[in-house]
Amino acid sequence: MDSEIVYDFSPVFIIYKSGRIERLTGETIVQSSLTPHNGVVSKDVVYSPGDNLSVRIFLPEKAAKTGEKLPLLVYFHGGAFIIETPFSPTYHTFLTTAVSASDCIAVSVDYRRPPEHPIPIPYDDSWTSLKWVFTHIAGCGPENWLNKHADFSKVFLAGDSAGANITHHMTMRAAKEKLSPHLSGSGISGIILVHPYFWSKTPVDDKDTTDVTTRSKSETLWRIASPNSKDGVDDPFINVVQAESVDISGLGCRKVLVMVAELDLLVRQDWCYAAKLERSGWKGEVEVMETEGEKHVFHLKNPDTEKAHELVKKFASFIKGDIYLSRSDSKPVKKHNGKF
Repeated sequence: MDSEIVYDFSPVFIIYKSGRIERLTGETIVQSSLTPHNGVVSKDVVYSPGDNLSVRIFLPEKAAKTGEKLPLLVYFHGGAFIIETPFSPTYHTFLTTAVSASDCIAVSVDYRRPPEHPIPIPYDDSWTSLKWVFTHIAGCGPENWLNKHADFSKVFLAGDSAGANITHHMTMRAAKEKLSPHLSGSGISGIILVHPYFWSKTPVDDKDTTDVTTRSKSETLWRIASPNSKDGVDDPFINVVQAESVDISGLGCRKVLVMVAELDLLVRQDWCYAAKLERSGWKGEVEVMETEGEKHVFHLKNPDTEKAHELVKKFASFIKGDIYLSRSDSKPVKKHNGKF
């Protein structure tokens, strides 16, 4: 029975009839290190002992020496909720690069993954990690790097793909539930959604894909991650954009950067997310950066390309509060610029 395949998403993962999943990518682990790489040191810290969950913290080496306060980035990895970890070469490399460019301290979150731990468990774990991070707001939490170096007046959440979806939902929840008794608001300054994973049963607009095979595959992925969802891909966890019943006007931050890739299957969902947010009555500023000629999470697959460098520069400028104008083929676009 264990050899009978139910879902074959090679070269990403295979699920067998017994329920066993074989993850074919994203399982390699890079060790954290106090030896600087690209000017950044890192270490792993347990945030949920009962579930054996850790975060990987990244800190610029120079800050470790001076004790200066830095913007705080909390990052949620992607992988359709099913694959990858903060400890893989992909995410260790990206966070090291982003921290070096942004001059921030970053917390990269590990969460339990479907199908062994179906949705909403990844969201619950992510919320637990955020509450743990905010135990350091008064400088007396369990982790010294956060006590010493995190500037809690400049907190940013970010993620790619499924991690960007998590970022959205954490920011919505932070507006309703206190992350710390020391906060008067959400505690989140801004969020960066890199190729966010939103979907719906039917196309979100007339430019969205209508290919039956493609849409069916996307539905299957969500069904694996969230087998108990009675609404399938119209579940409000995933259908954030099209569903009129999903109100995002209460998003708990004042700055949003949505990064989209022209050839990404999710590109229309992502543009329409920005449009919905703008129309919703939310009291903030949304900005969209589109990278032309690129597919989903291209910057993780090919981090040494010029367009990947452009993405990181924009990512960093958002955290640093700089004005950054990129090349014309990877341009930040405020408001809609005819795309919505």
